[in-house]
Amino acid sequence: MVIKVFLASSSGSTAIKKKQQDVVAFLEALKVDYTQLDIACNEENRMWMRQNVPEEKKPANGIPLPPQIFNEESYCGDYDTFFDAKEDNLVYSFLGLPPPPGSKEAVQADEAHIVENGTHVEETNAEGNLDDSIEVPVEERNGDAHSKEEQAQAADEKEEGEEEGEVAEGETADDEAMEEETAGDKGPAEEEEALEETDEQANAEEEQEEADDDREEEDLQSEEEEELRQLEEEEEAEVQEEEEEDLEEPQEEEAE
Repeated sequence: MVIKVFLASSSGSTAIKKKQQDVVAFLEALKVDYTQLDIACNEENRMWMRQNVPEEKKPANGIPLPPQIFNEESYCGDYDTFFDAKEDNLVYSFLGLPPPPGSKEAVQADEAHIVENGTHVEETNAEGNLDDSIEVPVEERNGDAHSKEEQAQAADEKEEGEEEGEVAEGETADDEAMEEETAGDKGPAEEEEALEETDEQANAEEEQEEADDDREEEDLQSEEEEELRQLEEEEEAEVQEEEEEDLEEPQEEEAE
């Protein structure tokens, strides 16, 4: 399985360049084999990428921006989904690759398997089956393991009942004193109001940050769309110039 990363080598957008560098650097850090495919210098790569990105994964304008990641012919995702997988330690699952033993993703997968099946690793043998070598006493299986002990404890409790009755009165007095002390430690209403104001201010700041992030993302999208539009116009102009040159050559030959 070959991981394909579609990039734009001549992109003028610093945001796209940074995203491409992040993907490549992280794949190299994980020692994942991958192939870079340039869409700026190779029209076939560009067309293949656009045709194989699922429609539901394309942006509103229908033009997917690099970097786009594939596993052979299977689409993995764009930079945003790659970043989310990296944050959740699920890059190998994102790429459709088995996580190497000992990695964080492999450990998470083992823990999820244990929770799903309701068994622990130390309770299974080498074949993955429950280890039957640990014998459980019959009394414990039937719930009678502590029956004799419980009878002895009941007898002791009976003898100590009178002593506990005397101690109970002293404990009641101590409990009342403790309740009075606790009542004096209750915070005033002003502190609660201050805490509520702090929470409201924090929520307002979070909402403002989210709004700023949305605006920044919209500006970035507009910048990327404008860059692609300019790139396509340049390519169309080059094609038109070549066609005009091809038309001028026969005219010159006829004039001669």
